[in-house]
Amino acid sequence: MSEKDESATKNSDRENEKDLCRGAINGIVCREDLHPFFEQSDHSINKVHFSKVPQICKDEPCQIGVDEAGRGPVLGPMVYGISYAPMSQKQLLVDLGCADSKSLTEKKRDEIFDDICKHKDSMGWAIEVISPNVIANNMYRRTKVSLNEVSMMSAMNLIRGAIEAGVNVAEIYVDTVGKPESYQVRLKGVFPGIKIVVAKKADATYPIVSAASICAKVSRDHAIRAWQFREGNDIGTDYGSGYPTDPVTKNWLSTNIDQVFGFPQLVRFSWSTAEQILESKALTVEWEETEEMETPNEQKILKFFAKSPSNVHAKKHSFFTERCLSNATAL
Repeated sequence: MSEKDESATKNSDRENEKDLCRGAINGIVCREDLHPFFEQSDHSINKVHFSKVPQICKDEPCQIGVDEAGRGPVLGPMVYGISYAPMSQKQLLVDLGCADSKSLTEKKRDEIFDDICKHKDSMGWAIEVISPNVIANNMYRRTKVSLNEVSMMSAMNLIRGAIEAGVNVAEIYVDTVGKPESYQVRLKGVFPGIKIVVAKKADATYPIVSAASICAKVSRDHAIRAWQFREGNDIGTDYGSGYPTDPVTKNWLSTNIDQVFGFPQLVRFSWSTAEQILESKALTVEWEETEEMETPNEQKILKFFAKSPSNVHAKKHSFFTERCLSNATAL
């Protein structure tokens, strides 16, 4: 084979590898898949991805770690991540350099994420990307759903999804939201028979949680970069860290508010920083009460019920008398 043919073959092999990496529809087999995965997403709903479960994780008892990224920012999604590996592969996580994602540089997180993907025959991972809209709408519901509750439900759904996919889960390690004790009791009620540890700073203590933290953080970073603004092409992308205390983020929020429609979908509009800007810059809406118009032939339903004389005392039903129940006069 000539050098020219050999070079062409190598280039072809590289292109095939690249196509294989990019060709995962609704899937992520390497870090390069993250950007197109999020670029094509509907930002108004949550997005879930599970890696393929390796056979060893079905055959051997596994540990599973849970952590999140992006809990505090006023911009972008919150991403929950899990990672799992056989108990016999604990050293692999150490060798990969799994540590608290906040203590690692972006470059190092990316490298470890790539290594996790390369070890697809030894471990697996999953993420749920929780839309800013979903977060804000839950907090504005008539029955408010707190961010802690959203977080716990996401963690439980990811764990349940892994188990349903065939992962032989023996131990679960979770970086806590809220009080570790009550969270742990709740998880034990949902996943009986499995060892469960819920702890503060679990991402810095247990390498399996560190791996989940890295998967969540790298995924969120790419989700922000790949964000497509459906509201228009004139929206700037210099929004800083996304945290409410960041002056660059605050300036971006003030600049990119529509007086009628509010913020782009990137914004968690239930955050107090966003609420204050809405109150000061958006138009005030006054809702008029509509008067009920009676039609000439309309009949009230009460017309078909006879009124009891005011001096007649209705006899209590036997259900109440047999149980010695009486009307409450005070709360």
